Amino acid sequence: MNEGIGPDIWLAGDPADLDKYMNNGIKGIVTNTVVQRELVQKYGTLTELTKKYLEITDKKIAIEIDGNSTQELLDVGEKFTQLSDQIILKIPCSDIALEAFSVLKKEGVETFCTTVFSLSQAVVSAQAGADHILPFCEPFKDLGLSPTKLVKDCYETFKNWKDRPKITAALVRSPDVANSALRDGADGIIIFWPVYDEILKNPLTDKWNNIFMDEWKIMNKHGHLKDLPTNLG
Repeated sequence: MNEGIGPDIWLAGDPADLDKYMNNGIKGIVTNTVVQRELVQKYGTLTELTKKYLEITDKKIAIEIDGNSTQELLDVGEKFTQLSDQIILKIPCSDIALEAFSVLKKEGVETFCTTVFSLSQAVVSAQAGADHILPFCEPFKDLGLSPTKLVKDCYETFKNWKDRPKITAALVRSPDVANSALRDGADGIIIFWPVYDEILKNPLTDKWNNIFMDEWKIMNKHGHLKDLPTNLG
């Protein structure tokens, strides 16, 4: 875990939707090619989409790239890392990705290894140099399995490593799975902004917020907040 600061929250989605969240303690933004394909129809090229993300925040932005060879991954990745030192390269787990992780580690380029579905994949990717391992969660839930068992397995395996990768839970589509990932040792979670909004909702929170607001209004009514900049009507 990130001692002293707790797990990271990474957001995914349209730059226009994410702008308002970036001062809420968000670690950064993460993309995938499914979302990229949808958004390039709005913003033009993937490079232009990346620039839109850079316009809304000074935090890290993980851009997913793909290709048919290690060299292609490195060449494409370089185009994005040249845009800003905020850029992280997110690369799907594969044999060609391993050498890319190794080269990028030596170059000081931060990387995410995505599409991780087994502990052995996580280990070999980490040994190759990936800085973040992204265990997928929801696909396991769809199969009737624990969505975050792999997160827990990675945590138990990496916790004593001297220079271990971060475990960043991916494909987290509900507050329940987010809670499970955080409980099972994730250093961070990647969620779309509607899930972020949903995480804050709880009927007990609503109940007690209303109780406290009623008391606040009573104090205001009787003039006990008159020296404060309240706006209660």
